[in-house]
Amino acid sequence: MELTLYKRLQLFIRSCSMNLKHQKLSELCSKCVISLFIIYVLLCIKSSWLTGPSPTKLGHTAAVFDSAGTLHKYNSETSPIVFIGGHPRSGTTLMRAMLDAHVKVRCGEESRIIPRIVQMRDNWFRSEKEKDRLIQGGVDDKVIDAAMSSFILETIAQHGEPAEVLCNKDPLTLKSGEYISSLFPKSKWLFMMRDGRAVINSVISRKVTISGYQLDNPRQCLGKWNTVVKNMNEQCNKIGSERCMIVYYEQLVLHPKRWMTLILDFLDLPWDESVLHHEEKINKPGGVRVSMVERSSDQIIKPINVDALTTWVGNFPQDLLDDMDAVAPMLEKFGYDPSKNPPFYGMPDGVVLNNTNDVHQKREQWEIKSKQLIAQMDKKRPA
Repeated sequence: MELTLYKRLQLFIRSCSMNLKHQKLSELCSKCVISLFIIYVLLCIKSSWLTGPSPTKLGHTAAVFDSAGTLHKYNSETSPIVFIGGHPRSGTTLMRAMLDAHVKVRCGEESRIIPRIVQMRDNWFRSEKEKDRLIQGGVDDKVIDAAMSSFILETIAQHGEPAEVLCNKDPLTLKSGEYISSLFPKSKWLFMMRDGRAVINSVISRKVTISGYQLDNPRQCLGKWNTVVKNMNEQCNKIGSERCMIVYYEQLVLHPKRWMTLILDFLDLPWDESVLHHEEKINKPGGVRVSMVERSSDQIIKPINVDALTTWVGNFPQDLLDDMDAVAPMLEKFGYDPSKNPPFYGMPDGVVLNNTNDVHQKREQWEIKSKQLIAQMDKKRPA
């Protein structure tokens, strides 16, 4: 390439010398300009060949064998990981069970390990002394991000049987949604939203342990709920509407087909009728695994029904109800009327009404089945 350009320059100079005697100066200048432009273009092409394309992030790749021995690979930069977040007791378990029933998706149980490891990173960076110690030790943002993406991806990939699309359900991951979404640029997020009064009633009645919550103080818990969902809403907005979708628990329960159609379309997944019958896939191969320690496991083994929508009514003191709009202003922000008691979320689809009636009529049978299915998933149980 260099020799060719050199020869062309020599020939051009000789040509200029010979033509100078016979042609006008203006004609010669025109040829000079054109020839110099051609040389510039050739040099640019040469430069691009030598340097090659600009470097791209490789990301971390996790490799997993399925039960048939087939190798599956996932990459933090390119794989379409689905993250399900929201305040605990907001319907995240139902959402993941419905997605788990999809033939192309695997979510798995809640582990809480991912939000905890990300919180460790946040703690390091909050301390200037610790941050400086890391930098002086050669551990900068790039190293931390690489380690975080590797840990998160391996945790999700190794969590269960491989599937075309992997999904993680740890409600509090959304508190760090902007950061995690930067590690997984092809990820999509589902932000589960539920009436805060129902959420806190469930947290208290089921004794769900959440750091900083005083379970004997519903007013304080509702204030905590307000802070958490405000932060999560900000995170979802930063991720962007193309990658983060708000899913209202009440509407998902009342109109499951309509909302699952919207959700699957958002996730670029084809329709699968199984998502409306997740209870049929509990503990089945490639289906929905349940955990003994998840507080919602006894609920998701039943078909979608309306029983949990208004169980909070009558469980809060009147003075708290009177102050509800001040204690939890995010209720109104998300379309819930803080003064409505009981609330009206809408009329359920016919199939949901039938499911609810079936659960009521066969209550004892469902309770027995619930205990059996949960016992089957005791990971410490002898094989």
